[in-house]
Amino acid sequence: MALTKLAELRARRALSAAGLATEPDVSLTRVESVTNEVWSHGDVLVRVSGAVGTRLRREADLARHLPAALRYPTILAVGEDGGVDWLVLERAPGVPLVRCWPGMTERERRSAVEQLAVAVRALHETPAPPDLVEPVASPHILRAGAHAVAPLLAALDRAAGLAHVDPGVIAQAVGFVRALAPALDPFTSTTLIHGDLHFQNVLWDGSELTAVLDLEFARAAPPDLDLDVFLRFCSLPFLFVPEGREAEARAELYASVPFWFRDAYPAVFEHPRLLDRLRVYAVAFDVRSLLAGPPQQSIRGLTQYHPYRRLVATLRGQSHLDLLNRD
Repeated sequence: MALTKLAELRARRALSAAGLATEPDVSLTRVESVTNEVWSHGDVLVRVSGAVGTRLRREADLARHLPAALRYPTILAVGEDGGVDWLVLERAPGVPLVRCWPGMTERERRSAVEQLAVAVRALHETPAPPDLVEPVASPHILRAGAHAVAPLLAALDRAAGLAHVDPGVIAQAVGFVRALAPALDPFTSTTLIHGDLHFQNVLWDGSELTAVLDLEFARAAPPDLDLDVFLRFCSLPFLFVPEGREAEARAELYASVPFWFRDAYPAVFEHPRLLDRLRVYAVAFDVRSLLAGPPQQSIRGLTQYHPYRRLVATLRGQSHLDLLNRD
């Protein structure tokens, strides 16, 4: 609660700095979000970063390079407060697609996926600004270039020292990554990816996609890297929604989404070793999460969705990717 009050105070100060509201008790409404604090005031939104850093300022710099197909909202002001970024934007119409999804018809759902595919393809064809810095704490511990898995292998070495983590599992993961690493060559790109592609970050107004949001992790990378978060969202949607919304995000409602997306955007699925690449991406995602939230007990006491359990499932060929590959 204290953090929320501080974020609300920062949102008020952001509106004042933007010249949009000078009174200290300006009316604000909290908007559901997973990673940032978001507030609405009339026709504007204020995003306050959930961590110290420059993520939102970086996103604001990137916004002017984004394709029109994303319908990214107009930025009105950007700044920082005590080292924490804030962003003031025009409020786009619609609500997060994940909220609408349970009540949509199959025709509406397929249309939404096809519209998203068009927007994502346009992003993947957009040149990355030459001065774009790498995002902080990107979901995937991979580096562009010939040694893409080097930071992942270093992260696995750190994970081996965590309490309640079996060094034998980590040794298996190291061998797994080394064996599949050639599938990533070349791991270079001059065009953008979203970096956190899921339906909480897509707005829908009942008939049209109205915005693709939250490009804090956008960077130059191979387009198929976006499939990792997207496919795990389709399999585990309840992990990508605000607290209290988990029961609405049922996996069975998203079973057709990967296939509709593939039909609408086949090029992103065309790499001959796509499954191997996705397995490395999955390890890179889960090891990042494992280091950020180490297990506090043995694997037997963890939920099946803990990153340590997800890592083991990938190594055993029992992950969400293997289920999709059998369909």
